[in-house]
Amino acid sequence: MSFYDQSPLKARIGDSRLARRLQDAIEGEVLFDAFDRGRYSTDASIYQVEPIGVVIPHTEEDLSKIIAVAADEGIPILPRGAGTSQSGQTVGLALVVDVSKHLNKIVKLDVDSRTVTVEPGIVLDQLNAQLRSHGLFFPVDVSTASRATIGGMTGNNSCGARSIRYGLMRSNVQAIDALLASGERASFGPLPTDAELADGPEEYRRLVRSMMMLAKRESDEIIRRFPKIHRRVGGYNIDALLQQPSGPPLNMAELLVGSEGTLAFSTRISLQLQRVPSHKVVGVCHFPTFYQAMDVTQHIVKLNPDAVELVDRTLIELAKDIAVFRDTLDSFIRGTPDAVLLVEFAGEDMALLQNQLSQLVALMGDLGFPDSVVEITDPVMQRAVWELRKAGLNIMMSMKGDGKPVSFIEDCAVPLDNLAEYTHRLTDVFHRHGTTGTWYAHASEGCLHVRPILNMKTGEDVQKMRSIAEEAFAMVREYKGSHSGEHGDGIVRSEFHEPMFGESMVRIFNEVKQTFDPAGLFNPGKIVKPPQMDDRSLFRYQPTYAIGNTNTQLDWSAWGGFSGAIEMCNNNGACRKIDASVMCPSYRATGDEQHSTRGRANSLRLAVSGQLGPDALSSSEMEETMALCVGCKACLLYTSPSPR
Repeated sequence: MSFYDQSPLKARIGDSRLARRLQDAIEGEVLFDAFDRGRYSTDASIYQVEPIGVVIPHTEEDLSKIIAVAADEGIPILPRGAGTSQSGQTVGLALVVDVSKHLNKIVKLDVDSRTVTVEPGIVLDQLNAQLRSHGLFFPVDVSTASRATIGGMTGNNSCGARSIRYGLMRSNVQAIDALLASGERASFGPLPTDAELADGPEEYRRLVRSMMMLAKRESDEIIRRFPKIHRRVGGYNIDALLQQPSGPPLNMAELLVGSEGTLAFSTRISLQLQRVPSHKVVGVCHFPTFYQAMDVTQHIVKLNPDAVELVDRTLIELAKDIAVFRDTLDSFIRGTPDAVLLVEFAGEDMALLQNQLSQLVALMGDLGFPDSVVEITDPVMQRAVWELRKAGLNIMMSMKGDGKPVSFIEDCAVPLDNLAEYTHRLTDVFHRHGTTGTWYAHASEGCLHVRPILNMKTGEDVQKMRSIAEEAFAMVREYKGSHSGEHGDGIVRSEFHEPMFGESMVRIFNEVKQTFDPAGLFNPGKIVKPPQMDDRSLFRYQPTYAIGNTNTQLDWSAWGGFSGAIEMCNNNGACRKIDASVMCPSYRATGDEQHSTRGRANSLRLAVSGQLGPDALSSSEMEETMALCVGCKACLLYTSPSPR
């Protein structure tokens, strides 16, 4: 039985006694009303699960008290940052703990050693803005950098566009201070040669001993079953505790990276930083067919680029309809390519970079694509190009109508020499099921963000999703790739661990979870003992979802009516940008999810679909939700059609 089938906890949703107990215990905010629970019931995935309640801690001490109260009450804990998960990691029948508002500071910066310790709620772009004056940056540059928190990136084992150069989160996290299920504090970090000599409280030393014994006992199975590719973020990183004769010290923090908040609650994270490159150059390679772009990638990576990112024809066409991107697009797209690859070289010697760019031009000519490279050396134009690429998800989701690009096989990764064949075969799978897919992201790592266009409001398309997933994952296993190459497991992929890793590895993952969290306190239903990915009772659009006719004074026909406009929100959280030049001013002022564009859209969607009661649309709670919208239309700049 999955966690979500256990009905007793459902009776605790909105529990006023629990809310009062939490309010008495902590300095932070306790949000248990229906509107607040609704705003935290979704992330950027297809799922919607109403939480028991929401707490926003002010201090680290609040976290300890929250965990103590939850443990005493038998209530699960779900850590949350910006809520940008594509896989459903940050929704669940639990007490949601939002660290993004207050626990978002730099604790310690050591410029000489190029290390920084931060609280989990700090946003990547805000961290890098503070590091810039020291000539340093944190290099795991996810496309959601303007709102993604370091805690969320750590829990997800995030990767980013430049992972070919700098590696994944697990390679860049040095240590993690965390609260255990027992309530004890522990520092996860490098282990001494003799793990028996590990420092820390007895509970932490017990975990070290247990995990080292498990890794040693199951080493053959771990080595055999984990995919041998760079982009592999599924399951628990128990392979990090395998002894290497001449490798670096084993690090317990790697086991928490990618654990999706299921093992412990991170309170401080220590990161390895890099020096900001003095110069960058970009070559935009144009291809008449998508297959050719995928086939050429394996040759481009031999030039040692920092990034090779894909932009496909669908994204190009959609971006043309969005005013904020149109001029940028016109500056680097020539003709009507089916796909382009953004190839970046970075370093200290501009002459060397220019030479690498020339090698790229020559390579493309040798491969049959002369005059296909647009060279970009201007830093301002480079930033504009990368901003368009980073906005890829929001651009893709600007499609109008019920059919949307759906994330469920989004980040499968295969070896580069199989990439062209894999994408070709996957396209055939889409066609057999009567749909097409959108493509973008990390060609350099064989990890493409592919989204079939489906209507999640219909049972027929939900069945298609299931069939496509099973066929795609079977292909990935055939190529010895990974079914989860960047966006983690969550609800959408945890179910498929057994065919991916085998029955024995699933048993190992369960043993890791049981050892750390025997009561199932931390984010249950993820990685181990998950629900089915196509359980429609967990969907944003459940079988009973319906919106009646809503009479409005304004004309919403360009979006398919008022409900269509509300449902345009993909929950990816771009409206939570703080440092961007244009975005929601009321969220910037308050830091409250309620006052983000996403928060308003979710409140409206839940209200007009009857999920907040019959009078929700005209309620005082809705008035409060909309009160700080100043009508600036900043959010409209990032949607289609273009603002008028």
